[in-house]
Amino acid sequence: MEATTKDLRLHTRELLAAVGRGEQVAITYRGKPCARLVAWQEGTQEVRRGRNPAFGLWRGQQDIPVDEQVRALRRGRDFSDLG
Repeated sequence: MEATTKDLRLHTRELLAAVGRGEQVAITYRGKPCARLVAWQEGTQEVRRGRNPAFGLWRGQQDIPVDEQVRALRRGRDFSDLG
């Protein structure tokens, strides 16, 4: 199913009902696809967290205080040795 952003604004209930029936709704803006409305699947967030390299960064590290690590990250990278 396809719907415009205006349809999404004006007919949200009907589009959510379609998603509830198992349909996927492609949302278009000015004729071009910009988003997809799909049913929520339990466990989706946990899978995404596992792919993020920063997730669990400080787990088990007591030797470096968190505030010092954050300051070091915010300082950025040093490019002075590149010439």
